[in-house]
Amino acid sequence: MGVDGSGFGMESLPVVVVGAGAAGLLAAIVAAGEGARVVLLERTRDGGRKILVSGGGRCNVLPSEVDPARYVTDSSPNTMRKILLSWPLADQRRFFEEEVGLRLVLEPETGKLFPESNRARDVRDGLLALARRRGVEVRFGTAVVGLRPPVGAEPWRVLLEDGEPIPAAAVIVATGGLSVPATGSDGTGLRMVKQLGHTLHDTYPALTPLTADPPPHAPLAGVSTTVEIEAPVGKGRFHTGGGFLFTHRGYSGPAVLNVSHLAVRSRMAGGPRQPVRVRWAELDAEGWERALLERAPGTVLSLLRRHLPSRLADALLAEAEVEPARTLAQLRKEERVRLVELLARYPLPWTGDEGYKKAEVTGGGVPLSEVDPRTLESRVAPGLFLCGEILDAFGPIGGYNFLWAWSTGRLAGAGAARHTVRRSGEE
Repeated sequence: MGVDGSGFGMESLPVVVVGAGAAGLLAAIVAAGEGARVVLLERTRDGGRKILVSGGGRCNVLPSEVDPARYVTDSSPNTMRKILLSWPLADQRRFFEEEVGLRLVLEPETGKLFPESNRARDVRDGLLALARRRGVEVRFGTAVVGLRPPVGAEPWRVLLEDGEPIPAAAVIVATGGLSVPATGSDGTGLRMVKQLGHTLHDTYPALTPLTADPPPHAPLAGVSTTVEIEAPVGKGRFHTGGGFLFTHRGYSGPAVLNVSHLAVRSRMAGGPRQPVRVRWAELDAEGWERALLERAPGTVLSLLRRHLPSRLADALLAEAEVEPARTLAQLRKEERVRLVELLARYPLPWTGDEGYKKAEVTGGGVPLSEVDPRTLESRVAPGLFLCGEILDAFGPIGGYNFLWAWSTGRLAGAGAARHTVRRSGEE
């Protein structure tokens, strides 16, 4: 039996998972299922807080389909795709329904899978219960302040804010990024892996509401509708659609959140603001042109209100300088041109964003080239495994980021368990 510097046999040392969020819980469950002794450390008193607040407290566990092209990364898209597709969606759903014991139901209008109970707490509690059934030792209220890599035959040391260091055969860092700091994400993991030699792609708030100062649409706060949004990206175009919500400070809703990373990065780069154009209804420019030229009975306002929320229709007419009482037959060409542009290609007047405080995820992070895509073991520090938001990839609203957390947590958990077995065999 090999012995490390603390007097422990290497095979008796645990896999230590830092962070009991979505990725960390999955990693702990899988590592324990592979036969490893697992200790899960979490700085908050209960863990899984992003799970609890996701989906309006319902937790969108998974999307109903996977499209790797909808993910954003500054790393290799091919590597990201391999990692993402390493655990087929059908198998993930089967895991939650059969292993965790949560029946998932499809919300047809959004394509999202929610727990049948519509309770995010059932997801968090179900994962914790499964971890404990598999023998995971969970320690809440335990803050990790650093990691000391092995020297020679020494094990990893997990340094705690209060308490003796924990020797470990392998360490999984699943600490998240910087988004929604109230849930416990404060960048500790990013700092620790940087100290160990990892580089970081610049981090930034993603899936965050946009703001306008002054807010020209504050009177529309609370108005929601379904839109299409487009923005230029290099030589191409970024397209997204879905819900749009006017707020007192600016704009939110899935469509805005999904395009926000482009706006945030343009602001951080100090260049011109990212152009963001909104199509307010199903009709495109040609459709509006035809509708406005039909000369059907009724006013321009009544036509707009058939397709848009009343307050939004009123505001767009005022901005186009068209009298609400004007009939379609009375609409002048220059008025029609102005109105079609605002209806189909509205330039959203954003000036800033809500930052990490309201960002659902963190963009950037550890480059995917610095981990083995088959196991997520660090190429910089062997025995260190990374998963979840700390890695450089994120997806749109709709369960895509949980899909990334589950997929990467599974790879890291299995990889760490096998590393531990291999290391003990070499001792």
